[in-house]
Amino acid sequence: MMTAQKLVAEALGTGLLVATVVGSGIMADRLTDDVALALLGNTLPTGAILVVLITVLGPVSGAHFNPAVTLAFLVRREILPSLAALYVGAQVIGAILGTFVAHGMFAETLVQASSTMRTGGAQWFAEIVATFGLVFVILGALRHRAEAIPMLVGLYITAAYWFTASTSFANPAVAIGRAFTDTFAGIRPVDLPGFIAAECFGALLAVVLAGWLFKKIE
Repeated sequence: MMTAQKLVAEALGTGLLVATVVGSGIMADRLTDDVALALLGNTLPTGAILVVLITVLGPVSGAHFNPAVTLAFLVRREILPSLAALYVGAQVIGAILGTFVAHGMFAETLVQASSTMRTGGAQWFAEIVATFGLVFVILGALRHRAEAIPMLVGLYITAAYWFTASTSFANPAVAIGRAFTDTFAGIRPVDLPGFIAAECFGALLAVVLAGWLFKKIE
């Protein structure tokens, strides 16, 4: 598969994912004043679009759509460092453009900076847990039932929205994209380093545990 096709798939997939996260957040926030209901309205489209995007674009690029996932495969030596760097660049660009697309659809100012505070030990720990679980699910499915990955990832993120204090960003590119929206799904740019570090750490923990737990027993 040509590198250009892979990079377009990563940018497109991440962009559509972020457009869904931000767009459904705006829609939910406009339709209800009930925060719990708005979160549900944000959760379900996100889980659903992940199933669709991974199914459609997985055969092209592997459907990482997430620098933490790319990091996991880099550590496992399943992607070249040069291609991994290009993947991350494509994911971040796609995420930012996805936010702009959502803003355009809802007549919002295209370029914004979020003022939503998301910081502190509990939030960072939640992101470690969220990203650990996501990467662990992917690696476990690759070992046992690869065809189920789209559904498993969609279901995991749907659940993790509700059992993590951070609502499970679990994705540095998505976090960056969400820093460009001062809407329901936003995160202050100043809070990004803590989230990104926690997400990468969670991914690395998953690689270590999955490598041991799913090791073939001779």
